[in-house]
Amino acid sequence: MPTQATPEAVTLAAAELDALFGVLRKRGYRVVGPTVRDGAIVYAELAAAASLPAGWTDEQAPASYRLARRDDEAVFGYAVGPHSWKAELLPPKVRLWQARKQSGGFAVDEEPAAAPTAFIGVRPCELAAIAIQDRVFVEGEQQDRDYAARRADVFLVAVDCGDPSELCFCTSMGGGPEAREGFDLALTELLEDGEHRFLVRAGSPAGEAVLGELPVHPATATDQDAAAAIVARAARDMENRFDATDVHDLLMRNLDAKRWNEVAERCLSCGNCTLVCPTCFCTHVEDTSALDGSTAERTRVWDTCFSLQYAEMHGGNTRPTTRARYRQWLTHKLATWEDQFGSSGCVGCGRCIAWCPVGIDIREEVRAIRTEETTHAHA
Repeated sequence: MPTQATPEAVTLAAAELDALFGVLRKRGYRVVGPTVRDGAIVYAELAAAASLPAGWTDEQAPASYRLARRDDEAVFGYAVGPHSWKAELLPPKVRLWQARKQSGGFAVDEEPAAAPTAFIGVRPCELAAIAIQDRVFVEGEQQDRDYAARRADVFLVAVDCGDPSELCFCTSMGGGPEAREGFDLALTELLEDGEHRFLVRAGSPAGEAVLGELPVHPATATDQDAAAAIVARAARDMENRFDATDVHDLLMRNLDAKRWNEVAERCLSCGNCTLVCPTCFCTHVEDTSALDGSTAERTRVWDTCFSLQYAEMHGGNTRPTTRARYRQWLTHKLATWEDQFGSSGCVGCGRCIAWCPVGIDIREEVRAIRTEETTHAHA
């Protein structure tokens, strides 16, 4: 049965996407979004809508990511690439402060806040990932100053997902292919009857203000039905891809499972999974100084719990084996993260599976541990 159009939903012609870029730039935002580079869809600063990956899609499998041409000009007709928005909010390398020697002492300069940034093309799984990192860095007792400053000036343009890859399982992690909250504007890309347009919803006062400056048209019931059909199909495509039932307790009951040894024989401890993960946040700081003592600075860089040095402390290393490091990563991501932050650390984007050089699939690892436990229970 057709749904009734609501006054909040409007449509924007695909040819008018540059108007969105223009409004955002006029409001002082640098615009970052997806583009094709080096054989992947990555996030970069964009000057115009022409840089978006129109006509491209991605084909993903364990240890495999390839771009392919679509038979239409969909701008957001792909799943996710190797980049996540984490790189904008928690940069891989950022100088935290610099101290300069002056007469009688030192002057300490903190890094200036980043420019206001608009994220274009944020998937629902990525909205969930940003919400998770918000809980880690700004909603606890202690705020991370750099993250908080970057996050305060972000404008989020979400895009409902219509083309999940074979590795996507956001519906199993409590999310879904439709953006429901945490955005300023949300787009659903519609291509039918030769008309390329977007259903647009505002999710904040800032979004409503931007929407008011765009050449939009009222959405019809047909527009909304088409958008609903897209996300419903995407949700069906992801059904039964991962069983997250009781996964916290399952993993904590099976810390000595044989499966940890088996995955350790394949894992390279390279840390690729943590680098592409949109929620992993391990970092360390490096302190350096000029040879003449005139300056000193502190820099924060990404780290990974797969690094042997990461668990090194006085008295020895707490995770000296690959088995211990992989178990730490998986149990933290799917179990103890809930104890710390009140949610899973996984949003079901599938990046860790595609970009693992040996194709380790966390869904399969959980399934294997579940099977091992069941087998022992009936032995």
